[in-house]
Amino acid sequence: MKPVSTNIDINQLDSWGTVADLGSEILEGEGAAFGKMTFGAPTDPVNSAYFGVNKSKFRMTYPFNEHAVVVKGEVELTNEKTGETNTYREGDIWFVEKGTPVLWNIKTDSFIKHYLAVA
Repeated sequence: MKPVSTNIDINQLDSWGTVADLGSEILEGEGAAFGKMTFGAPTDPVNSAYFGVNKSKFRMTYPFNEHAVVVKGEVELTNEKTGETNTYREGDIWFVEKGTPVLWNIKTDSFIKHYLAVA
């Protein structure tokens, strides 16, 4: 078993460029993205990783099904198909289906989640 650490900081993650490099549209801020794989590789049909981003606002359409838990920070996610908005903080969990258009609003200076993705 591999524990998912809740004591991780964004500077412990690798630079992944920006969320635009990952297929998102940046609306506000830099959208600097950081991550560290914990299982598999990004192109594997099942993988997991820490994902961090600095304060920003961006939109993305999910390229996979995802189960995520917030490790640090606060994010407001809006399902742009339904208009439903939820705010997630440390310890909160969500599931999102592949193809869902989501507006991300990072409310804190940085945000980190750990996710399990299934393509």
